[in-house]
Amino acid sequence: MPQKKEKDENILITDSKTMFLKRALEKLLNEKDIKKSQYQQLKRACETALTSITKDIQISQVNESSILPSTDQQSINAEKYFLPFELACTTNHPRMVDTSLDCLQKLLLHGHLLGSIADPIDPSKLLIDRIVSTICNCFRGVQTEEQVELQIIKALLTIMTSQVIEIHQRSVLQIIKTCFNIYLTSRSKINEATAQGSLSQMLNGIFSKMEQKMVLLNERRKQYQEESTTSISNNIEQENVSIVVNEILDELVEKICYDEATQEKENTHLSTNEIIEDTQATQEEFHNGRSRNVLDSQSSGDPLSTKSTISNSLSTDELSADNCFKNAYYVFRALCKLSDRDIKDKANTDPKTNLDLKSRIFSLRLIMQILQTSGPIFRSSEDFLYVIKTYLCVSLSRNGVSAIPELFEMALFNFVELIDKFKAYLKIQIEVLFREIFLTILETSTSSFRHKWLVIQTLAKISADAQIVVDLFINYDCSMRSANIFERLVIVLSRAAQGRQAGELGCSSTEEHNLRMKGLECLVSILKCMVEWTKDLYVNPHLQSNLGPDSKPIHDNGYDQDSGRSSSGYVGNGIRRTDSTGSINSYHSNSGFSSESSKNVINFELVRQRKELFEKGIDLFNQNSKKGLEYLYEKNLLNNEPEDIAHFFHSYQDVLDKIIIGDCLGHEDNHYKQIMYAYVDQLDFTNMEFLVALRKFLSGFRLPGEAQKIDRLMEKFAARFCECNSNLEIFASADTAYVLAYSVIMLTTDLHSKNVKKKMTKEQYIKMNRGINESRDLPEEFLSKIYDEIENEEIKLKVTTLRRGANVVGTTGTKENITSDKQRELLFHMQMKDIECVARDLMSNAGSSTEEFTTAKQLEHVRPMFQKAWSPCLAAFSVGLQDSDHIDLAHLCLTGISYSIRIACIFQMELERNAFIQALSRFTLLMTTSQVIEIKAKNVECLKTLILVAQTDGNYLGEAWYDILKCVSQLELAQLFGINVNKARLNVSNHHQYPNLTSNSSSYTFSLPFDNLFYSEKGQLSKRMQTVQDQIHETSSQNIVVSVDRIFSGSARLDGDAIVAFVRSLCHVSMDELNSNSPRMFSLLKLVEISYYNMGRIRLQWSRIWEIIGEHFNKVACSPLQDVAFFAVDSLRQLSMKFLEKGEFPNFRFQKEFLKPFEVIMKKNSSSTIRDMVVRCVTHFVDSQAKNIRSGWKNIFSVFQMAAAETDAQIVELAFQTCTHIITVVFDRQFASVLDSFQDAVKCLSEFACNISFPDTSMEAIRLIRQCAKYVAEKPQVFRDHAAEDLINVPEEDRVWVKGWFPILFELSCIINRCKLDVRTRALTVMFEIMKNYGETYRQNWWIELFKVVFRIFDNMKLPDTQIEKIEWMTTTCNHALYAIVDVFTQFYDEIPEQLVGELYRQLKWCVNQDNEILAKSGTNCFENFVITCGQRFTSHIWERTCGCILEIFRSTLPETLMTWRPDVESNGTATLNETPLLDHTDSLFDYSAVESASSQHNRMVRAGSANGSTSDQQESISNNHLSRTNSIERPSKTQSDFHLFQVLTIKCIIQLELIQTIDNIVFYPSTSKKEDLQNIAIAQKLTWFQTKALANASSGQQNLAYFTHLDDSHDDHGMYTNMNFDQLLLLIDCLIESHMFARAFNSNHEQRNLLWKAGYRGKAKPNLLTQETHSIACAFRILFRLYTDPKRNDSMDILKRRIVKLTHSTLEYYAQLQSESHRDAWTSVLMLIFTKFLKLNEDRFKYFSGDIYSVVAEIVVFDLKPELRYILREFLLRVGRVFNVNSD
Repeated sequence: MPQKKEKDENILITDSKTMFLKRALEKLLNEKDIKKSQYQQLKRACETALTSITKDIQISQVNESSILPSTDQQSINAEKYFLPFELACTTNHPRMVDTSLDCLQKLLLHGHLLGSIADPIDPSKLLIDRIVSTICNCFRGVQTEEQVELQIIKALLTIMTSQVIEIHQRSVLQIIKTCFNIYLTSRSKINEATAQGSLSQMLNGIFSKMEQKMVLLNERRKQYQEESTTSISNNIEQENVSIVVNEILDELVEKICYDEATQEKENTHLSTNEIIEDTQATQEEFHNGRSRNVLDSQSSGDPLSTKSTISNSLSTDELSADNCFKNAYYVFRALCKLSDRDIKDKANTDPKTNLDLKSRIFSLRLIMQILQTSGPIFRSSEDFLYVIKTYLCVSLSRNGVSAIPELFEMALFNFVELIDKFKAYLKIQIEVLFREIFLTILETSTSSFRHKWLVIQTLAKISADAQIVVDLFINYDCSMRSANIFERLVIVLSRAAQGRQAGELGCSSTEEHNLRMKGLECLVSILKCMVEWTKDLYVNPHLQSNLGPDSKPIHDNGYDQDSGRSSSGYVGNGIRRTDSTGSINSYHSNSGFSSESSKNVINFELVRQRKELFEKGIDLFNQNSKKGLEYLYEKNLLNNEPEDIAHFFHSYQDVLDKIIIGDCLGHEDNHYKQIMYAYVDQLDFTNMEFLVALRKFLSGFRLPGEAQKIDRLMEKFAARFCECNSNLEIFASADTAYVLAYSVIMLTTDLHSKNVKKKMTKEQYIKMNRGINESRDLPEEFLSKIYDEIENEEIKLKVTTLRRGANVVGTTGTKENITSDKQRELLFHMQMKDIECVARDLMSNAGSSTEEFTTAKQLEHVRPMFQKAWSPCLAAFSVGLQDSDHIDLAHLCLTGISYSIRIACIFQMELERNAFIQALSRFTLLMTTSQVIEIKAKNVECLKTLILVAQTDGNYLGEAWYDILKCVSQLELAQLFGINVNKARLNVSNHHQYPNLTSNSSSYTFSLPFDNLFYSEKGQLSKRMQTVQDQIHETSSQNIVVSVDRIFSGSARLDGDAIVAFVRSLCHVSMDELNSNSPRMFSLLKLVEISYYNMGRIRLQWSRIWEIIGEHFNKVACSPLQDVAFFAVDSLRQLSMKFLEKGEFPNFRFQKEFLKPFEVIMKKNSSSTIRDMVVRCVTHFVDSQAKNIRSGWKNIFSVFQMAAAETDAQIVELAFQTCTHIITVVFDRQFASVLDSFQDAVKCLSEFACNISFPDTSMEAIRLIRQCAKYVAEKPQVFRDHAAEDLINVPEEDRVWVKGWFPILFELSCIINRCKLDVRTRALTVMFEIMKNYGETYRQNWWIELFKVVFRIFDNMKLPDTQIEKIEWMTTTCNHALYAIVDVFTQFYDEIPEQLVGELYRQLKWCVNQDNEILAKSGTNCFENFVITCGQRFTSHIWERTCGCILEIFRSTLPETLMTWRPDVESNGTATLNETPLLDHTDSLFDYSAVESASSQHNRMVRAGSANGSTSDQQESISNNHLSRTNSIERPSKTQSDFHLFQVLTIKCIIQLELIQTIDNIVFYPSTSKKEDLQNIAIAQKLTWFQTKALANASSGQQNLAYFTHLDDSHDDHGMYTNMNFDQLLLLIDCLIESHMFARAFNSNHEQRNLLWKAGYRGKAKPNLLTQETHSIACAFRILFRLYTDPKRNDSMDILKRRIVKLTHSTLEYYAQLQSESHRDAWTSVLMLIFTKFLKLNEDRFKYFSGDIYSVVAEIVVFDLKPELRYILREFLLRVGRVFNVNSD
């Protein structure tokens, strides 16, 4: 069966082949014209072929096989019948040609004719090449029959699409050329379309086959490399194969070159033979690498790949692939060249009749097709890239400036494909096309609307590709050597979108609208690309929730720092995914040429910033070269070296002003000369003709006008030219070149200047240059050539690129100069010609150069892009919304604005974001009431967009929320009108009434500010108002209302920072509403709403939110509008209750923050009604939520504290009742939860106590404070365990003091300082009760702080202002406190630190120095009691301070003014001390040198004191004493009377007496001295008795002596004498002596006493200080004699003896001088004390003293003494007699 089936198939094939051949041959033979003589050869060939076919059929029938049993056999047999058909094709007979082509096509189609054998005529070629030539030659131009054209196309298409026929480059090009020509010249539209379609199909086949072959070859090669092993023999074999392949290729190329060079076509009207000749790649090109075999470029980089063994089949694959590659290469290059061929008939712009133009357009269309369908092999091949750079880009630069729209459009299409697929390799070319052509055409006003429309359509395609847009920015705008393509693109599009050139173009309104729309589309596309590029940085608030734990924000680079995971496929530092697709065709080649993220965003940004500075420097240079260069130096953009500056001039000729460059180079300054020399030296004139070199030299700058400058330039040029061409023999020296150069300049000016009427002739020019070559002439032909070239083309500046950002039409008057379309077209042609020259020149230079192209992958690129684009975009969108009412245009603008806001938000660009949002809010026309009447549909759309932005970009809006919420507020106002016009006035007083409180104020009516806009006097709406109301009704639609509500309800999904900004803005808007002329509470209501929505946030976020809301409620609650204030307080109450229900963990402070507004309202709102409401709210919190309150207690007590200062009994009573409840109940139940606010509670009670209006409440408050002290004493461990934030650094054992005891005692001291007598007395009693009851638990550092508080009672700043209150204060409170303090010191002396003793002494000194007798006496009494009670526990240091205190008090209370007062100082009321010593006023003979002064004694004690003493403390005491002393002396002001002065002096005198008594009591114990005086009197009385018995008893003297001796042996040691050392006692003695001497001096100054007496001092008698005089000296004698009789003081006996003798002498002498009997009587007790003390001494001591004072004692006898003294004196004298044996016993 299989054999039969195969036989049947062979029969079928034989029948089909027989049918094709026989029918075709028979049809040819049946032609009637075949009998003609010129067809005889064809006839014979047909007959021969037919006979042969018949014979073959018979043979095949015999063999039962087909004529062509196999493919190979069929091919050979079919090919031998080719000759008849070839001859038929050459006959030019239409029917014969048609028959022949039809048969060939069928044979080729069915594989019967392959042509793979050698051509019998030319064995160097294949038969298929001959077949192709035969078919192609059938086309004879326009004379070709339509049917023949169609058959030719069919046959050629069959060959090109066959899978078994393989043709080579020459044949491929011939096929393409033939089909191309048919398309151009065919008169049949069908044939033209068929040719076009066939060419398209052929090109697809060629390039797809090339891609497939190369991919398959690479896969096979990779497979062989992995499987096969390398061997030497295989390597040799492979090398041989390669050699054979190269030889075959070389032979083919040479043959093609030869054939095409000799081929000519004469029967076509279109000369297209150049398509072959111009597209031949010579063998040298391949070897030089310009057209390298793709096999090399595609080979693996592995070195082993060149050594691997490849089989013969692989070699065949390589040969086939190479053939396909070359086919594609030559076809592509041919089309590129064809697209750039000249158009002969330039006047004819109709593509249908101008075949050159049609050829260009069609070639560009085919190129576009190739580029669109290109695969990776095509895109990565350096050969194709070379063709693109060298030919296609140059072609585009030419076609891109064409005035023919069709050609221009095709150029744009190809440009889009290049920038989409080849931008990585064409960086420079793309820049040229963008900068010089397309953007320029869009900018210039001379281009037509059609051109602009085509360009802007092209830009729309480019703008839709995010990758292209970002790549343009980073490769051009961020490159120092490139123009700012992206920036210029945006600016140009912005101008187009604004319709600026509509008037200039003369276009219709429709065209203008379309152009604006397309410009806006481009801008929106660019912004959309930016948004898509950064979409992974965007966080949609609707996809997140902040009601639970705080969500982590994604950082600017999309990277989650905590998890190390990038968001949405972005990794690292924000690099985009490499698999992203965003091109026009959604496909990008993965080029190895581009930099794979080799530069980061920071580097690009730095380059961009540097570029901006550089451009600014260039602009400055073009205005002033010096300033420009200095700026570049300053910014380190240019070195101040001649070589660098010269290089700068060369490198930036295209942007630098040529005139400025010329001025710099020609400047006479030496620095500029060096620059000029460097500039010329950097030019290379090697092997250049003189005139060419001069043109090159002068192309970079404009020659200056001064001859001297030109002279210097030409001189340096001549030197450089001769240097570069040293072998040039035409010039004898550089001078020749210099003169010739100068003459060329003159010639150019002469020939081409309009001002020169008579032009120089050639002969004149030659004559002018005679003898310049060192007295010889230059060759005439040389000069003649120069003349001719200059005449034909003057020396011009090099045509360079246009200035950055400048309009291509140079003058500002262009708009007015263009008066017609013809003029515009003419100007456009002129301009495009210049642009073409520049572009072609730049393209030619760029063909051989490459620059690295960076493929953008990082997100941060968008930030600088938007910084450049936002301003033009905003201008375009604003103008669009402002000028046009087209809703589609408005939608585009709004879309662009929303994109812009998104970008600005993502990158936190506040300025840009705010600008767009403010613009958007303005266009809603809701921001001002005056514009509401102009509202239109577009404004409603603006509002919708604004709401959408608020919903989608809320996380990024920041302070821009204000504008959005302001619009929403105004929208609500408009909606109020739109819903019901009868509710245009709103009475807010009917809303939110507080049920428990009544308000006396009248209700406040809120009115709508839109009322006057919508109501006429008659209440009728006008037609215009009806339209406005319709639009407002639109704003009240369900969609908008729901969207607005979502803004507020969606606030719960905003992140932490966003919600804070949202709340802050809402508060701002709310305040604006309340402060407006017509107050509203819309935003205030919304504020309460969002508080409920966001209450579930984490506390950290809620704390930030409430900080703002609370502050706003503070202001609102203090509003003069009582309804508003009521609403605010009531809202706070509700929110607070809701919040307090949640409770609070320890050590948190959220309740404190939440309740703080109540505290602020209470402080700032003066309305008693509102304050009462606040107190009731807080009372409600305590009653209902006490168990949940923690940190909120602070606010509660703060509110009650302020309520405590009220005068309203209701408020005070309610607050105090609640406080009492807290102290008695809450403290008892949950003391630990209130512990943080314990201090606040005490302070609150203190305020209640200080309210003078409610004394009962004050007393009860003090009782509660004592109750608080009881809590502290009972629960100290609670305080120790409590570690609040403010106690972190406090030791645990001190916490009970800091939080417990100290607040209580401090507040009690405050009550003492602030309240009236009864309250402060009660507080003082309670304070010291607490100290006495609980003082044993106090630590030493507590006592220090405690007495700082206690001593505040004596602070001068705390004393009352009025004198009466001050006296009362000192007499009562200070006096009471002083005794209480001493009692505490006495009770807890062992626990109290020693340093507080000094503080006590300081306070005692302060009391003693006051002008209050009672307080001063109390001070001395307290001092005495303290020392007597605690003195035995004093250390030596304390005793030193005690004695020092006594000294200071003595000195400060000494009434020295008594000695210096004069009546003449009455005016100023103060007295000054006399500079002379006080004691100089006396005539005493006392030897003061023998008695050490008290102050010097004290200083000596300090210097030699114990180790515990503190010198600094003693010096401080002395300094303070001096200050107090001065103050006490100078205290009276100038307005005080002498009476007050005398009062003060009297008090001081009393204090001196008190101090003398204090010393006596301290040393000897109270009453001891009095007892001694009584004893002395008793002795005197006994002596009287002895005197009566003297004569009867001779031994009375001895008995008296025994009596005195017995008295001396009894000493009372209860005083502090035994606790004081010798120096301390001497110090006291000296103090007493100083006091005595002052009193003695005053008593002796009778004149001063008379003055004081006359002035009213001491009443009726003259003032005296007798008591001070006598008591002080008596106390001094007691201490001296106690020391002298103390056995423990024996080491100081000499000092004591001298002091006793001197003091006694002085005393007795003073007594002897006294004149007044009363004065002497006052001294009686003193003398009795002295003589008694002497009589108590033993014999030796008595003898020592009595001998010294005997003479003075004798003087006393003469006075009339009192009996007691006289008897004591008698005993003294008797004993003297006995001691000195004057008398017998």
